[in-house]
Amino acid sequence: MNKRKTITFAAIALLSITFSNQVAAQSMKEKTVMVGGAAMYPSKNIIENAVNSKDHTTLVAAVKAAGLVETLSGKGPFTVLAPTNEAFNKLPKGTVENLLKPENKETLTKILTYHVLSGRFDAKKIWAAVKAGNGKAMMKTVEGEDVTFWTKGNTLYVRDAKGMDAKVTIADVNQSNGVIHVIDTVLMP
Repeated sequence: MNKRKTITFAAIALLSITFSNQVAAQSMKEKTVMVGGAAMYPSKNIIENAVNSKDHTTLVAAVKAAGLVETLSGKGPFTVLAPTNEAFNKLPKGTVENLLKPENKETLTKILTYHVLSGRFDAKKIWAAVKAGNGKAMMKTVEGEDVTFWTKGNTLYVRDAKGMDAKVTIADVNQSNGVIHVIDTVLMP
């Protein structure tokens, strides 16, 4: 019996090492970015990566509630300004819970699509647009209204229609169907 336990343990250890090596090999093959404790793989789409980030569980729940999973899993390309859980926590108490109710799907969809640009806009393109725009670059969201990008030092910011600023905390998280920029504040149209 003891020999059988040893063989079982050895087999489990070997499988674990093999799996870890495969993940490491995939990570080395693809230029991954760590977001919310998980590697974001450029070969995966926005949804496939986002569901693994422990910092974006609220955003993922909102995307599901709004019925946008299929869209953001689609061809794209999309640029997603992805607020973290902490960003959602900055909203007044009860806001998120209220938005996730089925009767508020239209409002939730409007807010979420305000965080999406049609096209792939990496940080280099956005910085170039800000420079060309003498310090700011307005870009139309999928929702239909503009957001304004601006910089301070080496930091990229985005301003919403209400005048609130979000800092881009992680830029250029490449996806198979676009790019994600992690932000620290929820944008409001």
